[in-house]
Amino acid sequence: MSASFKEKFNVKGGELLNKIKELIDEGNVRKIIIEDKTGKEIMSIPLSIGVVGAVFAPVLAAIGALAALIGECTISVEREGEQL
Repeated sequence: MSASFKEKFNVKGGELLNKIKELIDEGNVRKIIIEDKTGKEIMSIPLSIGVVGAVFAPVLAAIGALAALIGECTISVEREGEQL
């Protein structure tokens, strides 16, 4: 079983969609959780290996709509592999 680790990123609403796309493109992300500035979970996105492209189109559309509504948020990322 491979190890995993978590990272957190604070982003403004306008940066949210670009950051999510960047994280998905990295390929070693298992799960993305978007939290509001109070720490309340708004959205959780489990990412399976090999699930890309058209499957994410509705999710990305929802994230884009969410970004327009929130000012600041935190993205928690669970990654595969060892933390450097």
